[in-house]
Order: sequence, then structure tokens, then C-alpha cells
Amino acid sequence: MRGRVSLALAILLLVLVPLLPGALADGDAAALIGLPGESILVLALLCLLPWRLARGVVAIGFGIVVVLAIVFAAIDAGYESVLDIPFDPLDWQQLGDAFGVLEGSIGVGAARGVVVLLAVIAVGLVLALSWAALSAGAALRRRATGTAVISAVTAAWIVAAMAAAPLAARQPAAAASVQAISASVSHAADGLVAAAELSRQIATDPFRDTPRSELLTSLEGKDVVFVFIESYGRVAVEGPGVSEGVGRVLRDGEAQLRADGYSSQSGFLTSPTFGGLSWLAHSSLHTGLWVDRQALYSRVIRSDRFTLSDAFGRAGWRTVGVIPSNTKPWPFGTSFYHWDSMVDANDVGYGGPRFGYARVPDQYTLKYFDDHELADHARPVMAEIDLVSSHSPWAPLPELVPWSEADDSAVFERQFARGESATEVWQDPDRVRRAYAQSIEYSLGALFAFLDECEDPDLVLVVLGDHQPATIVSGQEAGHDVPISIISKDAAVFESIEAWRWQDGMLPSPDAPVWPMSAFRDRFLDAFSAR
Repeated sequence: MRGRVSLALAILLLVLVPLLPGALADGDAAALIGLPGESILVLALLCLLPWRLARGVVAIGFGIVVVLAIVFAAIDAGYESVLDIPFDPLDWQQLGDAFGVLEGSIGVGAARGVVVLLAVIAVGLVLALSWAALSAGAALRRRATGTAVISAVTAAWIVAAMAAAPLAARQPAAAASVQAISASVSHAADGLVAAAELSRQIATDPFRDTPRSELLTSLEGKDVVFVFIESYGRVAVEGPGVSEGVGRVLRDGEAQLRADGYSSQSGFLTSPTFGGLSWLAHSSLHTGLWVDRQALYSRVIRSDRFTLSDAFGRAGWRTVGVIPSNTKPWPFGTSFYHWDSMVDANDVGYGGPRFGYARVPDQYTLKYFDDHELADHARPVMAEIDLVSSHSPWAPLPELVPWSEADDSAVFERQFARGESATEVWQDPDRVRRAYAQSIEYSLGALFAFLDECEDPDLVLVVLGDHQPATIVSGQEAGHDVPISIISKDAAVFESIEAWRWQDGMLPSPDAPVWPMSAFRDRFLDAFSAR
């Protein structure tokens, strides 16, 4: 009786577990009904091999292949769900960034516990599949009909595989978990082709040799600040249950801007990324290249591509990168973007709590920039500021405070104590969407407070999102568009971009112009330069 139960368990493992990659890829439990090709192949080999050691090696190899297929399929499904892209093994570094987000959501100890648990499960599955293969193989060898049985099952798999294509079966009976591995290899091959095309584009940059006297002449003497608002996507201004509050903040902020003497115009850019990987968007905007993979990004930032910060630096601006999420020196800020100075979490003096992913609240970051960077009038400033309070998990969230208190870390201690935790918020998708909307409202509110208090008449702001938020907020089949606005008190700025046909105000309508984010650099340099 015990032997029969063990054999039944072994067969169950051999049938179901190798079908998991297909179920993860399709998001459909129906994919768990089928004939797993790997199990049939390994049983055939175990019936034919006379050597015990060889059978053990084959069984362990089978377990490793199936578990690798499950891992690749699970990662790919996560990428499709959160980032709207397939997983490219060449982009493996992104897994470390994903772990950083997990740490920010549930804590360092819990995040490491999750990784250890997943590793234990993976090793356990390899051992369980190896045992199941050896047990079922031994049972087949003991029976006179064993060879006939495995031959019949193999023939059935071949017939099912041949019938699947002409019938266009969505869930073919003949399944192979290695398809998940082959899909990842295919994505890597596509990445290599894209990298070759990128190298060609880097070598043919039309702005690299533009002389200083011709660059950005229409912005001479102005402080120009590019502000990325994390996860500020089209859903923020159009999505039901999200856009109502965000739209109100934008309309109120626009009225305040007009009262302060500012004008604004807005449109949309299509981001190369979705749900995360903000640095891909940053590099696309700066370089005029479509950087939608980590492997491409790694290549770009090691190249001599001419960036927006290069253009401003060559034209005489003092360039600054303000990245409050960084805690360690970032070499590419100087070696690639060529910023004259960089500001990270260690430089701003913030001693308050961390709000989810954000180490420094956006209002504190903007107050620091106003007091320390804009106050230096020796040369005009060009800066990139990355606002991250609207980074997932969108809990707990800071609150706006009077501008005079925005550089007081103790104020944020009290806010943190009464805020909701990410664990509480993420129990309900509706609460997640509300928290996202509140985070965007906060970041925009902090920006408008900065503009209201800033006494720089020559300030020009370009404000944009880096990408849409994850699918739980954006929804299925959401696009990659993000709002972008330009703000200034000088009418000549808007005369320079008249051909863009952007819409007046901070809230672009659904039919506002849309460009690829990679088109921005060239159009910006063309609009404001004398070349």
C-alpha cells in the first residue's frame, strides 16, 4: 500500500510540476492539463540506462531543468505584470533592484527571509522531482509492460504536438517546460540585436560637435531644472479613482502659478519603461536614444553619448544631479552625465524616517535645492531632481508642511508614526490605487510649494513622469505615456517651443501631443539653440 501511494505521488509530481512554467506564462490553470515532455523523456532514459549512477545524474539534471524553467517563467510573468516587458537574462542586474524595492516594502529581514524561503523551495523541488523520476523509472523497469507503456505515452505526446499547430490550440496537450528557458534565450538574442543598433546610433550623434556658441542660446542666464516625478503616468491624469484628486491639485497649482507670474504648457512622452526601472527613462530623455533594456542602459552609460547635461555644461551652466534615493557615490554621475556636483541622501542632512522606498521626502529635497543650489548665483544652474515619494509601495506617505518647516526632520517623525504601513495598504487593490494617487498629489503639491516660495525670476522647469505605475494601478493593457510640462515666467521660452503645439496649463487633455521620450533631447536642443 505504501509503495502504491509513493508511486502515485511520484507520478503526480512528474505530471504537474513540469507544467507549472506553462501555467505561469499563460496565467491560466488550464495549462496544468497536458503531457509534460520532459517527464516522458526522463522516464524513457531511466528505463534504458543500465547504470545506477547515470540514472541518478539524469534524474537530478531533470529536476534542475524543470526548476530553472519554473524560475524563468515566474520571473518573466512578474516582469510582464509589473513592467510590461519580458525578462531578458542579460538584464539580470534588475533582480537586485527588485530586491531593494522589496526591502523598502517589507523590511530588510523579511525580504531576506523571502529569498531564503524561495531558495529552499527550489532545492526541495529539485530533490522531489529527482526522487519522483527515479521512483517511477524503477517501477517501469520492474514491469514487463514498462517499455510498452512509455512508448505509448511518447507516441501520444508526439501526436498531440503535431496536432497542436494546425488546430491552433491555445493549451496544447503536448507541453514542454523548457519553452520558458528558450523564450528567455530568445529575449537575450533580441537584446544583442538592439545593442548593435544602439552602438550605431551612438556613433552618429548629430549634436556631439555643436560648438558652445550655438548651444541653448535662448536659455542663456536661466536656471533650468528637470524634475522627474516617480511613477507619474498618464493614469494619474486620466485614470478613474486616481485622476480626480490629481487633477484638482494640478488645477489649483496652475492657478497658483498664474498668480505668481508663471505660464505652463503640457503634453505627453512615451516612456521606454513601465512600472519601474526609472533610470531607463532618465537616460532616454538625456541621450535621445530609446533605452528600454538594462543591457542597453549599461552600454549607454559607458559610452560618450552627448547628454542634455553635457549640452548645458558645454554652454556654461553649472550642472547638478539631485538623487535623494542614492546613499553611495554613483560614478556614472560624473563619468557619463558629467554633472559638476551630485547631491544624494547623505548630503541633504535629513535625519527623519524613511517613507517606504523614499529615503528623503520630496518637499525636504526641494527645500534643500532651493536653499543650497539655487542660492549659488555664480553661474546659472542646470539640474536634474529625482522626486521619489511617489515610488511604490506608496506607504507610508509624508504630508505637506509649511515651507519654513520643510527642512525640519522632526516634523516627518510625527507624520511617520501615524501613517499607514505598506502591509496594511497592499491588502486591498483599491487602497493601493488611493495611496498611489495621494503620493502623486503630495509630490505635485511639494513642487507647487517650491515654485510659490522660489524667488528666482529666471527659473525654467521641465516636469515629467518617468513611467506609469505598476499594473495594479495602471490596469491591464495600459500604455507607457507620462505627462510632461514646462514652466517659466518668460514668454520667450514658450515662443521657442511654439512648434511643439503643447497645450496650455499643467493638465494635458487625452489628445495632447505624444512623443517618444527619446525624441525630447533633439527637439529641446533644436528649440533653444542657434544651430
